[in-house]
Amino acid sequence: MKTSILTIHGLVQGVGFRPFIYRIASEMGIKGEVDNRNNGVSIRAVLTPEQRELFISRIRQEHPEVATIHSIRVEEVEETEAVYPAFSITPSRSDSDEVTQVAPDIAVCPQCLHDREVQPHRLQYPFINCTHCGPRFSIIRDLPYDRKQTTMSAFAMCPDCRREYTTVDDRRFHAQPVACNHCGPTYYATYNKVEITDYSELLELSVRLLREGEVIAAKGIGGYHLICDATNEGAVSRLREIKQRDSKPFAVMFRSLDSLKIYTEVNAAEESCLLSWRRPIVLLKQKQPLAAEINRNMQTLGCMLPYMPVHYDWFAALDTPALVMTSGNLSDYPIAITPEEAEEQLSDKVPLLLHHNRPIHNRVDDSVLQVCGGQPCLIRRSRGYVPEPFFAGVTVEGILAFGAEKVNTFALGKGDTILQSQYIGDLKNWETFSFYKESLDRFRHLFRFTPSMLVCDLHPDYLSSQEAACLSRQTGLPVLRVQHHYAHAVACLCEYGLHEKVVALVLDGTGLGDDGKVWGGELFLCDRSEYRRLSHFEYVPLPGGDKAAVEPWRMAVAYLWHYFHDTEHLPKGFAQRIGRQKIQMLATMMEKGVNTPYTSSAGRLFDAVSSLLGLCDVSTHQAEAPVRLEQVALDEHSARYPVLIKEGVISFRPLFEALLDDLSAGVAPRDISARFHNTLAFLLLDEAKRHLHQTGATRVVISGGCFQNKRLTEQLQRLFASEGIPLYVPGRIPCNDGGVAVGQLAVAAALRKKE
Repeated sequence: MKTSILTIHGLVQGVGFRPFIYRIASEMGIKGEVDNRNNGVSIRAVLTPEQRELFISRIRQEHPEVATIHSIRVEEVEETEAVYPAFSITPSRSDSDEVTQVAPDIAVCPQCLHDREVQPHRLQYPFINCTHCGPRFSIIRDLPYDRKQTTMSAFAMCPDCRREYTTVDDRRFHAQPVACNHCGPTYYATYNKVEITDYSELLELSVRLLREGEVIAAKGIGGYHLICDATNEGAVSRLREIKQRDSKPFAVMFRSLDSLKIYTEVNAAEESCLLSWRRPIVLLKQKQPLAAEINRNMQTLGCMLPYMPVHYDWFAALDTPALVMTSGNLSDYPIAITPEEAEEQLSDKVPLLLHHNRPIHNRVDDSVLQVCGGQPCLIRRSRGYVPEPFFAGVTVEGILAFGAEKVNTFALGKGDTILQSQYIGDLKNWETFSFYKESLDRFRHLFRFTPSMLVCDLHPDYLSSQEAACLSRQTGLPVLRVQHHYAHAVACLCEYGLHEKVVALVLDGTGLGDDGKVWGGELFLCDRSEYRRLSHFEYVPLPGGDKAAVEPWRMAVAYLWHYFHDTEHLPKGFAQRIGRQKIQMLATMMEKGVNTPYTSSAGRLFDAVSSLLGLCDVSTHQAEAPVRLEQVALDEHSARYPVLIKEGVISFRPLFEALLDDLSAGVAPRDISARFHNTLAFLLLDEAKRHLHQTGATRVVISGGCFQNKRLTEQLQRLFASEGIPLYVPGRIPCNDGGVAVGQLAVAAALRKKE
């Protein structure tokens, strides 16, 4: 007797896949069995050729919403003793070092929200979940994905939950975090030295404090949040004091899509992202104000919708349309995940710390995206997305990529998949670097990963590069160092499955170049194994090195000193704000070459223009100056500034001459910013067309943090479309340094294959 063995690879565990297989097999009268393996889902069944074709078709077309299928491998074997009286679900097996996909954390589903209103053992239960929703990555410790391998192992199921867990046609069949009021996790807090464990009492207390304008902290899926009423100016100001954050915008959770639409403009693509089971923060254009301190002088607002039962409970009891929801930690620290971390950082700053006793194993921040030209573009990839893999198209087994310094993620190769970590942050902070090393260890354990090749950034002083060197010394493995901007470009190639040579436009703030200078305005011809620099922004002084990125006024002085060899061209208002003495000190520093490397950085060009326009002289957070420059730009403007291109070097001297004339003539900053953005967009289009013609390449990719600029990216999308030139914009992999590790890994895989 022949038995068909179907091995399904993809996101097929923790999403109700085996009950789904059981259901359609039973409907079709198929006899056999299904189980979880560490590399996917395995089905053994007695099938006629016609049944097999229909069965596979139904699996592909009807699978659970959260599931994704990468491949279905079919084998036929002779089984003389196999007897399947019916179709059954059998225990999970782990018999190799291959791994399946691990589900990201999933927002609570509508069915569970209904169940907590009608099921006696789950009335108002705040940790309700099923096979379609609930925590996944944040609680998993090992594969296969079974309860004993998660942080739910500490909670023994009550008879009611056990019955649901073992009933095949129940929505909670093998839902690993299944729980109820009788047996599951609970919230608790100490208020006025009294410990409170009753959820109704805790809910009433937290609502009262929020209503009174207090800031509270609460443990969520991937870490703690700090929370306050988004309409209360005093509460938001207090939150800024607690976070030690001067002006970086806060994210806001709205009670519903209808409420959100009162305050922001939302198109169909943005609405789809907001309502998805991933529940990211989506950057939207604001049309009605909330508390001004949420995003002062900004036209965009980071918005999300509720994704945990407690969020719905707060809004049911409050009148406010929105709550500020920001990570529960002090600035520059990773998000707190344990009661001890939260108490240490926040106990003397907020009146209520709402804990729960379900441990978080993998910390995950809220993800952030924006929609550019109808395409969702991730800015921060974390909750709801990690650890979904990218398929490389080549074997990447054993390659470990350490990523960049800021906005860090790392990545490891398993089979033909790239597994990228959650957002880590700036490694220069010791606590964040510890989080980086902790996550690296946990990924290696979870995905049964043994490195055979190490790859990092070209810059030797990055802590990620130093970690690679440390592991190299321990293991004897060599380290491949990949130029920063090339890794940016290849990450985009990887996302779109491109292997051919393309023209790459890479604009960001900083990255060590092959010539020892600081790059950041680069145009390459590249594929996954090699690159050639075609043209670049002109090198200008970077007075003070990294300090110039924090104080944009330095770049304004640097550009004008570089082009005009004096500081007399500085606008009068600028000189008054900064002070002639400071300006002269900087000029002397550049003349003598003291702590003044040279850079082609596009990010520093944005900084210079932003400061000259009086928008941002000193940044309080990363990329503040470029963001403020983008925010003031008029949407519609046709004027441009001139630039000069000679022997592959793009000089902005003519741009600054014309821009200074505009400032002297009293042209408004919004007009100057619009002209500046137009200049860059048309410059990149013209340069791309020239390089395509000269090289014979047919496609263009863009990457680098400057393309978080929605205005610039959308203008490029329109311009390239009008010219019929394929333009590839990073979407699933962030264009910022959060995508560098994926590019590093793809380069290493290509070079290994070539060798």
